Amino acid sequence: MALEPNERPGQPIAKFESMLKTDDVYFFDAEDFQDIIHHYLNNGKIALAKKAIKIGLQQHPGSIELKLLSIEVLVFENNLELAEKMLDELQVLDSNNEEIYIQRANIYSKKDNHEAAVSLLTHALNLTDDSFDIHSLLGMEYLFMDNFEDAKQNFMMCVSYDEEDYSSLYNVIYCFEFLEDYDGAIVYLNDYLERNPYSEVAWHQLGKMYFTKKMHKEALTAFDFAIISDDSFIGAYFEKGKVLEKMGRYNEAIENYETTIAIEDPTSHAYLRIGRCHEKLKNDELAKSYYYRTVHEDPLLDKGWLAITEYYIRQEDYKKALYYINKAINIDGENSKYWKKCGKIHATLKNNDEAYYAYQQAVDLGNYEFDTWFHWADVAVQNLDVHAAIEILLQGHEFYPQRCEMQYKMAGFYLLISDFPRAQYRLLNALKIDLDQLHLFEDEFPQFFNTEWAQNLIEDVKKASR
Repeated sequence: MALEPNERPGQPIAKFESMLKTDDVYFFDAEDFQDIIHHYLNNGKIALAKKAIKIGLQQHPGSIELKLLSIEVLVFENNLELAEKMLDELQVLDSNNEEIYIQRANIYSKKDNHEAAVSLLTHALNLTDDSFDIHSLLGMEYLFMDNFEDAKQNFMMCVSYDEEDYSSLYNVIYCFEFLEDYDGAIVYLNDYLERNPYSEVAWHQLGKMYFTKKMHKEALTAFDFAIISDDSFIGAYFEKGKVLEKMGRYNEAIENYETTIAIEDPTSHAYLRIGRCHEKLKNDELAKSYYYRTVHEDPLLDKGWLAITEYYIRQEDYKKALYYINKAINIDGENSKYWKKCGKIHATLKNNDEAYYAYQQAVDLGNYEFDTWFHWADVAVQNLDVHAAIEILLQGHEFYPQRCEMQYKMAGFYLLISDFPRAQYRLLNALKIDLDQLHLFEDEFPQFFNTEWAQNLIEDVKKASR
């Protein structure tokens, strides 16, 4: 397995590269070749690594370590059959070499046989005292298997060996998050910070955990400590801004977002956040200018286009809102959120045909949100196509079978086409799901609510529920 790039001096590398330039032949011991190959592998220079392996094996044909590095490259390049053949040969020579089992595990992992990879890595653990890299590989295999508990334990082992292994620390927290064990993550991070009080990464992650649990004061303190530990840590300023925004401290939030822009090139996400804060402060022109900057910085960020569109909707300037949502659709016509918003605006402008088409596009692109079906059905009724509205709600009902709102609306629609048996079935269902929401039927269909037919049905259900 590759060493860290700076673990040994760079002199052999310079000597090797000089040899390549001059076509002279220099002798290196096998360990120097290993360092040279590790250097190239760590820097993604596979061709040079292969050249070093070839020359290394010419000078040291019996070196198992160099042959294992050759196998590592073969596995990387998916030349798995040859790699396995070479491993079989090496295992006859050195059956207790943990690297043989590690490379076999890598091959099984490439073949998506993660259980076999775990078994081999576990065996490799028993053959060595240097288990850091093996625990890291085990953690990744368990992640592939969605076994977040065992993955977490292995990444914790990595952190215990090297507390500056932030990649493993991030993976530990990722596992806690996936398991929704935010309290466990907080305990773990606080324990880690007892030993590493100036770890900006740990403070940052702790702040995010507190924010998830809506412990805003604690989150703010954690992000402050992250900034004290590294005053150029953009992520801490950004997350601190989000906390301040949630607490209603919009001017302070803006200051933190602006700090991220001052430290590094501006991002669309920072502009978007600043725009939202200004809108909360009623600084409408400033808000609008930052929304424009958002989409200028990243034209593919859907939140930016939706923010501009929502801004004009709140201003009740629906024509401008329509203009900007159409611009967004021209950039990304596969975005269901854009089409849904487009449908809402067209419906407000009474462009019923266009609204119907937009909602249909949203659903076709995978937007199955409850209100999408609801509003699409309403547009169909506005187009005097009640049968289409009923079909839309029947599709939506498959996703939301226990939502009484759909049942009440379907009952009313069936009454519009005088289909009393189906209307009765839907109204009974709605009343059984939630009798307290009967006002929905009364508000939308007063002409039917007050009929003797409906009142008798409602009274029967009320008596049965007493």
